[in-house]
Amino acid sequence: MLLPFDFQKEPYLTLDFSASNSDLTTLNLTNTAIFTEYVFGKLRAAGAKVGVGGYNEHRTIYRRSQHFNESDDGPREIHLGIDLWAEAGTPVFAPLEGVVHSFQDNANFGDYGPTIILEHELNGKPLYSLYGHLTRQSLEGLQEGKKISAGEKLAEIGPYPENGDWPPHLHFQLMTDMLGQKGDFPGVCSLVDRERFLKLCPDPNAILEIQGLR
Repeated sequence: MLLPFDFQKEPYLTLDFSASNSDLTTLNLTNTAIFTEYVFGKLRAAGAKVGVGGYNEHRTIYRRSQHFNESDDGPREIHLGIDLWAEAGTPVFAPLEGVVHSFQDNANFGDYGPTIILEHELNGKPLYSLYGHLTRQSLEGLQEGKKISAGEKLAEIGPYPENGDWPPHLHFQLMTDMLGQKGDFPGVCSLVDRERFLKLCPDPNAILEIQGLR
């Protein structure tokens, strides 16, 4: 369990942030309050508490931030994790036993904001999990190497602007190699790098097991 929500019994809404969503052309996505009302308005209309989606999605929403448009390989628009859109303050639980690999506040506009990365061992191989857009309080008292039990409360979903200035949600991502990084890892890549990063970042739904998620 990652959030206090039963995806097998409670309704969730798949949110599309690709170019096929015509709503995005009419929204001022640089205004986080407007963006937030759009997301949670969609959830209310669907009678859902959580919005889900994003793995390997070619998104247009990153054009709101210069942070994703500085690469020589072109803009970064391919999402490498799954987003769980839920109210700020929603607790986040560790889905697997592990230790704290690293953590930091990635405080650029449109970045992760407060971020925790755990290190696990799965089938004898290292696996890393990233939790982005948290509260700053979630980083208090952490230390690298701290043991984390499966099901233990790890953090809380943060409000904007402290969560990187996004509508409240959790970015959950898996990595098989940290590429030497600590406290951060690309959550979005360019089209040129898509194949390479998808090999490094397997589908998080292998752990979440959300039935019907496309």
